[in-house]
Amino acid sequence: MLAEVDFADSRGGQHARAFLGLPGEHGWRGTLVCDDFSGYKACFELGVTEAGCLAHARRKFHELWANQGSQVGEQALKFFGELYAIEREVAELMPDERRRIRQERSRKVADAMHQWLSGQRPRVPDGSATAKALDYSLKRWQALTRYIDDGDLPADNNWVENQIRPIAMTCS
Repeated sequence: MLAEVDFADSRGGQHARAFLGLPGEHGWRGTLVCDDFSGYKACFELGVTEAGCLAHARRKFHELWANQGSQVGEQALKFFGELYAIEREVAELMPDERRRIRQERSRKVADAMHQWLSGQRPRVPDGSATAKALDYSLKRWQALTRYIDDGDLPADNNWVENQIRPIAMTCS
């Protein structure tokens, strides 16, 4: 995996676009693994492919479970646990084999999770913490599961975030 880091003095979306050479004929056209930061949205309209970060989605359910003892949070964590167990198994495989196993095993878990999330949403009030966690995942489902069909993509961007956290902390 190749990662390049660029720090900007604000979180404005123009920094991400400038770093990626967007807009422009020679701008970068890869897949960006990211959270739901609105500054990235214009990149997706300019040819960059969005891949969501499972860890960001998982964190919202972990907070529900840890802070409220939420059964919805607990069940969602079980689904995420299954997906991450598969990721641990395929971590050292070549991308084609990783993709094949993800399509065979992770897709089933993800489909079951999506059906369950969709079934839970009508049962919770709008604006609640549970609704926000469900909406985050449901709204970004295609991006969150994009890694299943691409053996080169990570399921999350934790590795990069852990690498830059010490640097970012000293810059703030």
